[in-house]
Amino acid sequence: MDKKKKLVFQLDTPYSAVSWPEIDPRDQETILELLCTYLAPLGHYRSTQTQPSKGKRAKKRKRAKPSDQPTGLQPPRPEISSYVDVGLSTITRSLQNAASQGRDLKSKVGNDKASEKDQLIRPYSVIFVARSGQPSILNNHLPQMVAVATKTHLSRTPIRLVGMSKACQDRLSESVGIPRVSYIGLREDAPNSRPLVDFVRQHVPVIEATWLEEASRAEYRETNINVIETFVGSKKQRTK
Repeated sequence: MDKKKKLVFQLDTPYSAVSWPEIDPRDQETILELLCTYLAPLGHYRSTQTQPSKGKRAKKRKRAKPSDQPTGLQPPRPEISSYVDVGLSTITRSLQNAASQGRDLKSKVGNDKASEKDQLIRPYSVIFVARSGQPSILNNHLPQMVAVATKTHLSRTPIRLVGMSKACQDRLSESVGIPRVSYIGLREDAPNSRPLVDFVRQHVPVIEATWLEEASRAEYRETNINVIETFVGSKKQRTK
């Protein structure tokens, strides 16, 4: 008995997806060592100058009972702390702001009324992601957002996106002094970051998003409709 043929239709976007840059595993190891060394002052500061939270009840008891110990002057935070962002939501929000502010600056070219805040935009130079063991749905948007943020700031060096394929969350957490660290953003012109940033720029390719060029031309692109020919399985006969 011949099987019946059936046509299945699938819709696809006319623009290709933006993929993660490919990085040699040995270069990943070197980048991880340089990054952990650079972040070490943050972990040392948090381990020596901050106390881990013991919950809301402990805070209430502390307010009710004044401390008898004299409080000394706390040393200043490491200089790099204002140049390092931790967390997916913080980095995603900063990339969104960088893209929108970049478009605003383009519209203000030649206008002396551009605000001082617009002039002092400091985007990321590198974003580090510990991808091992994480579902891809959490960070699949980052390559595209990095490409858009880079496209809107053509006068600056392109942002690099480093995806770590090996498990390194524990090392990053220890370096920063925060539990469960998987996303770190390093801003442009961070103090003493030249060795790390230079190595990354030499060994990590720039993200290419060809659809951005196509979209800027404002040309109509038809929706891709894939037609797949398949066969319908025969129905099982009911047994009495």
